[in-house]
Amino acid sequence: TMKNPVPQAASLLLEKLMLLVHIRPLPGGSGGETPPPAPGYYDTSCFKRGDLLEVPRTLFIHFGIYLGENRVAHMMPDILPSITSDRRQIQQVVTNKRLILGVIARTASVRVDTVEDFAYGGSILVNHMDRLFEDQVLGNEEAAHRAEKLVGATAYSLLWNNCEHFVTYCRYGAAVSFQTDKFCETVKMIIRDQRSVLASVLLGLASIVCLGVAPSTTLPTIFIPFFLWMAG
Repeated sequence: TMKNPVPQAASLLLEKLMLLVHIRPLPGGSGGETPPPAPGYYDTSCFKRGDLLEVPRTLFIHFGIYLGENRVAHMMPDILPSITSDRRQIQQVVTNKRLILGVIARTASVRVDTVEDFAYGGSILVNHMDRLFEDQVLGNEEAAHRAEKLVGATAYSLLWNNCEHFVTYCRYGAAVSFQTDKFCETVKMIIRDQRSVLASVLLGLASIVCLGVAPSTTLPTIFIPFFLWMAG
């Protein structure tokens, strides 16, 4: 008997959404968030101003631009900039609640944090994406300057304006996201599977609510599986 693909597709969709949201894992049973490493945990002597920093996680990669003096500019979904102008509150480490509400409200901020707060205990790769852009790499000072100009509140979309778009614009002059490309490929696989009608509908509705996709773009995505199913 063939297994129902809907639960599998829904599970895969959730995984890809989490991949793009940057949610930090909570320690089992504690109910609180894991504190970041103490200052000095990372050796920043090898970092140069304008370097692109990557922090690989289990399901996602978080990105930032190093500004020098243990400071990293990076984009984080955050509801707080849309409801207050208190910089002291906004500058506090973004909690999961603030992050999730920011995703739903499609608001974020390009913020400057310490390397420790940015990496949150993960390993750091430096300029790992340069090999994909070759001659498009801008000067380090130009990359840092672009990042500094964008610091502050901004619109956010899991697919169209996330932390990867931010860093690729700063360092390569083109806002792209390879994580988004992978997500879209997953969407196409679900749509092509005529047995995944329900999962595709849920995907389309989720994109309206959370991903910032215009209805004119999303509605065809919802109904394409039905047409394919009817044609089959």
